[in-house]
Order: sequence, then structure tokens, then C-alpha cells
Amino acid sequence: MSNIPNWQELDDQEVVITRALAMDAVQKVGNGHPGTAMSLAPVAYTLFQRILKHDPSNPDWINRDRFILSCGHSSLTLYIQLFLSGYGLELEDLKNFRTLNSATPGHPEYGHTVGVETTTGPLGQGVANAVGMAMSSRYVKGLFDPEGKTKLFDHNIWVLASDGDLQEGVSAEASSLAGTQSLGNLKLIYDDNRISIEGDTHIAFTEDVSKRYASFGWMVLDVPAKADGNVDRDRLEQAMLEAMAEQNKPVLIRLHSVIAWPAPNAKGTAKSHGSALGDDEIIATKKLLGIDPKEVFYAPKAVVEHTRKVKERGHQTYLRWLSDFELWKSNNPEKALLLSRLKAKQLPSDWNQGIPVFSTEKDVATRAASGKVIQYLAERLPEFWGGSADLAESNNTSIENGGSFLPAGSQMKGANPFGRVVHFGIREHAMAAILNGAALHGFVKPFGGTFLVFSDYMRGAVRLSALMQLPVTYVWTHDSIGLGEDGPTHQPVEHLAALRAIPGLSIVRPADANEVSACWVEIIQLGKPAGLALSRQNLPVIDRSKYQDTSGVRNGAYVLAYGEDDKNDLCQVILIATGSEVYLALAAREKLAQDGIKARVVSAPCLEWFKEQPTTYRDQVLPRNIKARVSVEAGIAQPWHEFIGDMGVAVSLEHFGASASATVLFKEFGFTVENIVKAAKESLSKIHG
Repeated sequence: MSNIPNWQELDDQEVVITRALAMDAVQKVGNGHPGTAMSLAPVAYTLFQRILKHDPSNPDWINRDRFILSCGHSSLTLYIQLFLSGYGLELEDLKNFRTLNSATPGHPEYGHTVGVETTTGPLGQGVANAVGMAMSSRYVKGLFDPEGKTKLFDHNIWVLASDGDLQEGVSAEASSLAGTQSLGNLKLIYDDNRISIEGDTHIAFTEDVSKRYASFGWMVLDVPAKADGNVDRDRLEQAMLEAMAEQNKPVLIRLHSVIAWPAPNAKGTAKSHGSALGDDEIIATKKLLGIDPKEVFYAPKAVVEHTRKVKERGHQTYLRWLSDFELWKSNNPEKALLLSRLKAKQLPSDWNQGIPVFSTEKDVATRAASGKVIQYLAERLPEFWGGSADLAESNNTSIENGGSFLPAGSQMKGANPFGRVVHFGIREHAMAAILNGAALHGFVKPFGGTFLVFSDYMRGAVRLSALMQLPVTYVWTHDSIGLGEDGPTHQPVEHLAALRAIPGLSIVRPADANEVSACWVEIIQLGKPAGLALSRQNLPVIDRSKYQDTSGVRNGAYVLAYGEDDKNDLCQVILIATGSEVYLALAAREKLAQDGIKARVVSAPCLEWFKEQPTTYRDQVLPRNIKARVSVEAGIAQPWHEFIGDMGVAVSLEHFGASASATVLFKEFGFTVENIVKAAKESLSKIHG
């Protein structure tokens, strides 16, 4: 931030008031985490008032610095600064902390409170989100200013993290990659207070974090606490300025603090981490701070007016940027149009008109078909960016001639600081959290690939994709026992059901190559979190001259083959299938017809999309009066009972797989035409006796 005034007595008063507000907010609701918000008051205040490039009146300014509170349990650390900086929170919001429908929920929630850049709470996620933001920032720089002629797209990502954040594996995965990527725009402040819920962190966490981060390739700065335990604010600000000057490495500022400082009895204790301090301790602390103990939610007008001057300073910074930006737009009209489209979250006209169409002459694995579609999308959507957790050749997630996203100076073949192909390494959890950060930063449609079975490693971050409704696409291949000889450790059985249990996440399992194209189109258009489940093995490409076209894919489930040529002639049994089992259902339909049984085949690539359709459509696909139903999917049957009812039969896999070829396993475990026919007759017998 430019035009920063000298530190004043009013600034000292503000830090005091921040500590008191943290105590009062937790005490009023009766629960929360006051200790860290108290000790970090000078840290957050210094950041928001003196370091961050931001304009509270333009919270979506594309060139703002991003601030992530990875230790989301200390949400008051952020909320109080949003209140003081003029982001729209007021004192009443702090009084309603952690209550229903308030703007100040227990943990920061993206899209709920202005100024909150990401949803945090699960520890470590914010650190990894920040890595994603820093990576996306560099890629976006390459879209609009690859020659580095301006500073219009240059900003920093600041993170405040706790001991708990750095104990979580996801932060280590992401931080390791950040070092490899030389993310000079990433600045992490580590609040080393040695306290967590169980007490002194040295009961479980004794490593030298500074050396660990140095080995990752980070610059490390150490800021000891003052003799009395208070944060050494002056040394901290100097460290922040040093961090800003470092452009070639991410920076870790190791800040030593005492939790709940200066509470006479609560400071340095585990109790202050997650419990209200109590009236007596608050009174004693306010006396130490020089505040009348009778004052609750004390925020004098003069102090608030002083802190909200940052809004004016920030706006002046924004206006200077805007003047330069307008000149850039006039000199770069094509890039300006692209930026405008991306900012508006729009797609180019006719972007999907040439989407790949696959011939029936050759069987195609859906992972291979997805790879072809990815090439197509990359050619037409410069915002399409991503990679794989070291499985690009298996996931088919590489972008031809896209260049490897690696820092300038990298000696790796194909390295390009603005490359399209991200090498996440074997870091599935960090990959997902990094994709979230990239999506939150804006301007990219990120994707990442691995085997479906390893979605378990990613689940915490995938859940946050869904919670925040981010446009992240997960490319999960090797989707069933069909992957074959790698055996049960690599064969997902319960994963489709488990992922479908996440609200707001679309699980998409295409039946063939052409459904893959249609599914990708819908995923891109919706701009919401989705996971593609794709086959390793080759599958027949369905002859659409004999069956229905793929236009129904957008509805999640559609009638692929009617019981008779006349669509109005209702069938006797419905076969509902996904993915590699759909062609088996089609063959079973033919077999049933030979026995005089009319069967309808429904392809259901995405149950979530289907459930969003009007009841009238759902009833057309699955008529209520047709009770005989069979679901066919090479996984557990748990999600299917909703669709097949009491009279239905599930052809499913209720146990782990084995090591053998896909052909052998499908036969061994009952995924055959004969078994589907048997299931259909069993369902009919339940009805007719």
C-alpha cells in the first residue's frame, strides 16, 4: 500500500481494541477461539493497514493482494480487520458472531462475507489454496503481460497459518511444490505459538519448521517475540517488507507469539485456544490494556475513523492502477477483450461447435476420449489450465504443446513459466486444494487428474470445492474393476457412492466416447465442481443411428433405447446403467426382447444433474408405473435404491475386487448380459409373483 503514514498512538489503540473485541465476541456467544485473535491483533492490523494492496470499496479488484486466514478457527482475526477497514462488516456483525445467518460465521466462508477470499477451517487447506492462487496469478500474468511490461497484474498472496496448519500433510505437499515453482508472490506468516487443543505442540510437533521450509526452497525470516511475550510489531513489519522485496522464492515469516497475550491467566494456555475467557479474565485483561472493564465491544468513533482511512488510501492506489489499466486496454485490445470475457465468466461464442465426435468403428476408452476433448478445449479456451498428480499419461490430461508450468530458469525440458500443463507430483490432496485456490483467484478453469481410487486422498479439498461451488473439474480415471490387474488396492468400489454423497458435487460417468464430449460441454457450461469417472479399458462407441443421441446428457439421465420403436409404448422393465456397463445393458435389452420382454435402457451419466430436472422430465425417463427396474454399475449399490425402489434389483459390487484382466473380472463378478437379464426377470417376478 502506498502513502502509508507513520505509526501513531491511534494505531496502538486500535491493536488494543482489536484484542478486546476478540474477547467480547467470543464471550457473548459463549464459544469460539479468542486466544489467537488476541495475540495476532498487531499482525492482522499491520497487514491490512500498512502492507496489503487492497481497496475495501472494490473488493473484487483483479490486482488486489489476496489474504488467506488458513487458521480459520481464528476467524475474528479477519472479521475485525474487515470491520475496521470498511469492507461492510459493522460492530453489530461482531456482536452476532457465530450465530445463525450472521455475516460472521464460526469459520470464514467464501461468498458469504465480503473480503473473505476462501473458506477455511480444515487446517492446511488455506496454505494450499494460497499456492494455487500464486500459481494462477503467474499463469494469468502470462495471458495478459508475458513480457513483463507492466505491474498491472502483479500482486502478492499473503497467508496467516498456525502450528496446526503446518502439521497437516496437505500444507507440506503444497509448500514443497511452491518451492519447486519459485513462487515469489507467496508470503506465509507462521504463527508459532506452540499451542493447540491438547496443549504444547511439542507433544507431537518438534521438527525444525524453518529448516524444513528452507529445504523446500523458501526464504525464511524469523521474528522472535518481545521479552514480555508480545509480538514484536516493528520487527514483523520489517520482515514483511523484506518478504515483499523477495521475488524469486516464496517466503516464510516465522513469528513467535504467546496465545491470548496479555491475559494474565489465560495467555500461553490451551484453554484460551478454543474457549471463552470468562468475565473475570476479561476484566483483568481489559485493565491491563487500559480499557474500562465495563466497556463491551468498545470501538471509539475516532479510532474507527482512523482505521477506515485505509479505504481512502486503497482507493487512491486503485485509481492509479485504473489509469494505467485503461492505457493498457487501448494498446492491447485483443487481450482486453479476453480479460473482459474471463472476468464476466463468459465463454466464447460457438466454443463447442467442433467438439470431437467419435466413430463407431473403433472401441475407445473414455479416458482416451477425454484426452481428445481436453486438447480441443485447450485450443479454444486459454483459461483451461491443469494437469495431473504424476499420472498424465494414464489420465490423458496433458495439453499438447502446452508447455510445462515451471518457473523461469528451470532446466526441465519444455519448461515455461506460463505453461498450460501443471505437474503436481504425487500430491493428490494438495492438487485438489491448489485447484481450489486457482479457481478462487479467478480467470482460470482448472482441472486435475488421478485414479478414481485416490479421490480418497483428495476428499477434504474436493468437499471444499463443492462447499464453495468452484469451477474445478476432477478427471478420475481407472474407474472400476475394469482397470484390471492392478488389483483391489487400485479398484474403486465404494468411491462413486462416497463422492455422490458430497452435496453440490456432480459425479459424471460417461457411457462412451461421445457421451464424454457431451459431458465435458455440460461441465464447462455449468462452471461448477464436477468429477469425471472414466474407464481405463476400451468401450464400444454406441451407434447413435440405432439409439438416441447424446443431447439428453445435459439432463443427467436419458432414455437411450426405448422398449419399442414407438416411444409411447411403455416398456415392462427399465435398465439404468452408467459408464462401461451401459453397453452391457443395451445387449441385455436385445436378449430380453428375444424372450418377449420389452426393456428400456436409461443411460445415467450424472445422477446429480438428473435430480435437478423437473419432476415431469424425471417421470418421463423413469415412469412411476414401471416398477420393474435394474441398476447396473460396477460399484456398491447404495445410491441406486432411490431410483430402483423396493421392486428393483441392483447389479453391483459389494466387495473388493481382485487382480485379473477386466474381461475376467466383469464375468467373475456378474457384470454380464446374462446376469442383467436374470436381474430384470427377478425384478419382474417381484411384481407379478
